[in-house]
Amino acid sequence: MAATTTAVFSLFFVLLPSLSAASSSPYHSAATLFQNYRSMLPTFKIFIYTPSKPFDFPNAATTSLFYTSLRRSSFLTHDPTEAHLFFVPFSPDTSTRSLSRVVRELRNDLPYWNRSLGADHFFLSPAGIDFSSDRNVLELKKNSVQISVFPVVSGYFIPHKDVTLPPLSTSTLTLLHAPVENSTVTSFLGYLRWDGETESELVNELKSDADFFIEEKSEPPSLNHMRGFTESKFCLFLYHGDVASMVEAMAWGCVPVVIVDRPIQDLPLMDILRWSDLALLVAAPPQGGAAAAARLKQVLNGLSEEKYGEMKELGVAASKHLVWNDEAQPFDAFHMVMYQLWLRRHVIRYSRSEIV
Repeated sequence: MAATTTAVFSLFFVLLPSLSAASSSPYHSAATLFQNYRSMLPTFKIFIYTPSKPFDFPNAATTSLFYTSLRRSSFLTHDPTEAHLFFVPFSPDTSTRSLSRVVRELRNDLPYWNRSLGADHFFLSPAGIDFSSDRNVLELKKNSVQISVFPVVSGYFIPHKDVTLPPLSTSTLTLLHAPVENSTVTSFLGYLRWDGETESELVNELKSDADFFIEEKSEPPSLNHMRGFTESKFCLFLYHGDVASMVEAMAWGCVPVVIVDRPIQDLPLMDILRWSDLALLVAAPPQGGAAAAARLKQVLNGLSEEKYGEMKELGVAASKHLVWNDEAQPFDAFHMVMYQLWLRRHVIRYSRSEIV
């Protein structure tokens, strides 16, 4: 155990080379994160209920990576009396009626759900689930921790209870070769890889402005994709559009700007990262078009060089925790999501003598 702790301690400071010299960090509390993480690794236990039939999540998706990593991890226990939390597995295409039956069977056949009405349970749903008039589904929605993919449909996410998965990078290779500090002189104020549909009026206005580099989305990403990261001060993301390359942008030192139509609270790792120092959230005026473009440009130009440099540096540091790996690595996206679950383990407390 001592060797493991030393290795984790060393890796922590390899990931965060600037913490000792910088006055700020990308975390709410770096010391608390490390101390809690060290406590979590050997003690945190998850019990997975056996699904009625085998299933999986879509390939090459964060949900699939999380589910696979969880089943391979040392967090699992086959003894429910050791578990801090219980995972309720079900297929992403499960109907409301079938989901109700899943919860009803947990309620009737096992003791664990009824002790907390599901508050010490969590489930994985890529798009999230809506509120329902069905008692079983409603308890699952209101009480259990929902893990879904960022961004979540409005109304499907409950702040401070639910968790979102960091987006899956479009290219692990570019992340591996991203520099610690991007020193390239920027040619553009903002870069956007556009899906061709979202916020078309705003995007069409930005296309006519030489300060912005707009790339039509292509598969796979073209060389322009990397040019956008390395030659732009800001990387633009439309909240309801393509956000998959946000992590890559941060790793390359391009400060993310998320254009939203409402206040949002579903950014990944909200319990860990200080997103207010990592990204800009800009509300697009409802009239769109020229007014929205002018407002966006005003906000970007209004950020001081000092603040921009700090956000850029902190974004590079934070990006290490937003990366998914086929084999989970310390402090990566999988472990940070597990850490957020660990923080929620004391929502309900009970003694083992209460287990029947």
